[in-house]
Amino acid sequence: MKRPGFITWGYAGALAACVLAAVIVGWLAIATAIDGDIYDWLFRLQPSERARTQSVVLAIDEATLSRYGGVPQTRAIIADTLERIADAGPSVVAVDVILRDKTAEDARLAAALARTPNVVLAADILPGTSTWEDPLPAFRAHAAAVGHVHAEPDPVSRVLPLEKAAGGQRRWALALEAYRLHKRAAFIEESPDSIDVGGTRVPAARADARAMYIRYAPLSLISVANLRDEPGQLDQLRGRAVFIGDTALSAARDRLMTPLGPPMMAGVEIHANAFETLAAQAFIRRAPLSWSVTVSVLLVVAAGLVFAFLSGWPAYLAGSAIVAVSHTIPHVAFSRGVLFDYVMLAAAAWLSVGTAAAWQYFVVRRQLRKTESDKARYQQAIHFVTHEMRSPLTAIQGSSELMGRYNLNDEKRRQIAEMINSESKRLARMIQTFLDIERLTEGQMDLRSDRFDVVALAETCVQRARPLAERKQIDLRSNDMEPLAITGDRELMEYALYNLLTNAIKYSPAHTTVTIDARREASLVHISVRDQGIGMDAQELRNIGRKFYRTRKAEASGEAGTGIGLSLVQQIVEHHGGRMQVSSTPGQGSCFTMVLPCGIPATPASASTVLSN
Repeated sequence: MKRPGFITWGYAGALAACVLAAVIVGWLAIATAIDGDIYDWLFRLQPSERARTQSVVLAIDEATLSRYGGVPQTRAIIADTLERIADAGPSVVAVDVILRDKTAEDARLAAALARTPNVVLAADILPGTSTWEDPLPAFRAHAAAVGHVHAEPDPVSRVLPLEKAAGGQRRWALALEAYRLHKRAAFIEESPDSIDVGGTRVPAARADARAMYIRYAPLSLISVANLRDEPGQLDQLRGRAVFIGDTALSAARDRLMTPLGPPMMAGVEIHANAFETLAAQAFIRRAPLSWSVTVSVLLVVAAGLVFAFLSGWPAYLAGSAIVAVSHTIPHVAFSRGVLFDYVMLAAAAWLSVGTAAAWQYFVVRRQLRKTESDKARYQQAIHFVTHEMRSPLTAIQGSSELMGRYNLNDEKRRQIAEMINSESKRLARMIQTFLDIERLTEGQMDLRSDRFDVVALAETCVQRARPLAERKQIDLRSNDMEPLAITGDRELMEYALYNLLTNAIKYSPAHTTVTIDARREASLVHISVRDQGIGMDAQELRNIGRKFYRTRKAEASGEAGTGIGLSLVQQIVEHHGGRMQVSSTPGQGSCFTMVLPCGIPATPASASTVLSN
């Protein structure tokens, strides 16, 4: 069940911040590196399988170099290989060796290239320049296409840029040109988000240099040395794309790390895998940023709703499920050829679940504190009733008992009836004042804004407190007070001042004086009650405003009390924009002063006469 006030603008804002933080984290360089590692892990977890490859790699491996006489004989090896496979009928031959420098074998190699249909030669960009390293014109004249062999590791070769441009010239990738010739396509059709090769639509955007994720899988690989020893293997080349290149550790300078992990893979094998990716149309599409952001928003919303409607272990179990889903989505999406931003989704789930759980925890604690506060206030209310209403109830009870038990004359009955009426009205005012204080404490009450005379207020309180002072033979007096007026709730201020007077009388010994005074200082009115009672030390002064607090001497005096009167006085004064000032000396008495904003000065006619005992 939803807690009242749990979903607030602050809660929504905190969750929105989780979305923003997840997106920002997803853009960091470290997040990109982690996403790459996750891609490699998913790739190894879900390896690609091929029923039959459409390409064959003729590897110039260590055995081949040993047979032919080492790296200097590379062009002789390529020429000999082309001569041997000419009658095998491959659909296309891609030579992944840069044929730029002149050697003694160039004439033989050029003749072999002239007899081989659909040859694709390799080109690359010279390191640190914008110049293409193209094959010699003698070789280029017999090639159906020239493709670049730039695999671009970062640091793992996960993607192949299908196009590269330098020096005003653009080259398609060697694997792509080989696939075009394999499909017998005259040209490659382009659009901003994809290219089309012989009816195969490749999701490669121009903005990303036509980058294509490579689906690595086992290849058909034949050593050139074995091909020479076992001519029967030529039958495997018929109708298939043939890639010729160095795979020997001593010759291949472009060995790169792949998602398959060590050992590193030669460039010719990388391009063969790219060709197989095109042939199988096993493309991996990177999810648009809007997809990752949308899923992140959904995860955050789910976490927010879970902790808004659930609590305890069900909420934490559901939150754990959301985190698990965020880690599962990339795995499921990858199996369908879609690559999500793993870090962004995980960050959205963890941040939102943690934030929502923390928010719920602190809200529950706040509600618990409020419940405890409400309980304490209820107990205070009970103490208030018993403390403040005992006197009028006792008077009413005693007077009614006298009227019922004794045969009183009319005058005495009239006096008792007036007392009962007066005390019952006083009790009603107490109840209303109590209710007003309760609403004031809860912030549910608007203070009345009346202008009233401070001297008149003091006179009313003195008259009410005089019987209590007379019983203890205490002289209750006031200093000369100038006409003053304040603006506020008169009934509450009367309660506050009366409470200060009765407290002063209660804790003062007989034959002492309690003085009330009112004066103006600048824009403030000071209403003071000074006694000659038991007084308080510095430690007791610091705690005097606490509810239920009573000094040791007050408890030892035998006077009944609950310790809530002064705290209520302080609340009333503070709600009127004022403050309490207390000074006291043990054994010499105390002075309680209400400091309130000054209102409009009262007229002399409204000022009361000087109070006397």
